[in-house]
Amino acid sequence: MKAVVYERYGDPGVLRVEDVSTPSPAAGQVLVKVAATSINLSDWEGLHGSPFYARIGGLRAPRRPTLGSDIAGWVEAVGTGVTRFQPGDEVYGDNLFLKGGFAQYAVAPESALAVKPAELTFAEASTIPQAGAIAVQGTVGAAEGRRVLINGAGGGTGSFAIQLAKRLGAHVTGVDNGRKLEFMRSLGADAVIDYRRDDFTRGHDPYDLILDLVAHRSVFAYRRALAPRGRYRCVGGSARTLLRVLTIGVPAGRITRRRLGVLAVREGPSHFEPMTRLCVAGDVNIHIDRTFELHQVPEALAHVGEGRALGKVVVTPH
Repeated sequence: MKAVVYERYGDPGVLRVEDVSTPSPAAGQVLVKVAATSINLSDWEGLHGSPFYARIGGLRAPRRPTLGSDIAGWVEAVGTGVTRFQPGDEVYGDNLFLKGGFAQYAVAPESALAVKPAELTFAEASTIPQAGAIAVQGTVGAAEGRRVLINGAGGGTGSFAIQLAKRLGAHVTGVDNGRKLEFMRSLGADAVIDYRRDDFTRGHDPYDLILDLVAHRSVFAYRRALAPRGRYRCVGGSARTLLRVLTIGVPAGRITRRRLGVLAVREGPSHFEPMTRLCVAGDVNIHIDRTFELHQVPEALAHVGEGRALGKVVVTPH
């Protein structure tokens, strides 16, 4: 089979398409013929090995030779002990531990997968697992009369989060680069901020909830942006910032009746299927910016990692 592989951390130039052996599913695993894989910021981080937490399990070299976790496709074969799926089933899920989605076939744990709804295309289904789970968990607390800010709101997770927060009745501010302002407004954002021109932690009314997908400011800046009893949660950004939020942010927030912390995202179908149901019902829209072929994975990753994508980007390997 063909797969996009890399042997060392670096920019997209370290990636190459190779013919490799098709993997076989072990006990409890499923072999998926990949129809679509959506790109997450975690793929960009895994490519570069930065922030440092992206190197967990592979300090000097990548732990997995092929990136891509959010997959959708057909069950090709199952390992011993698999009871929920059989060959031919249409499935999707977040294969974050094993990855391998930028290939024609990928092996995933049975527990990571769910049956794909017939109402969604493979490309649409692939956009949901990781980004949808983060958006659902990250917008807990959004409600009528509450001010919500989403930093990094013009990407895949942010495009879901804006819609969820608005659906819950919140006043939503989206933060991203200037070319994404109109896109965020189209998703329902009440206010938009170009982070290159304006610092959302200064000169704005405080927020009741901040979901930060690209954290890099100081703990005290985030605390300043929160209203009393407000909550800040980050789920991406520099390792230094995440560490400071964990060690300094928690006590610093408590002193002023604010809560700062890192969002520990729960994975698996029970955590992304609520978003899927909203998408199937038409309550949340899926926005696919571009679709790339397997040999275009370097370009696709750069499109996401360099902040150009409006919503989700999908790779189709066949």
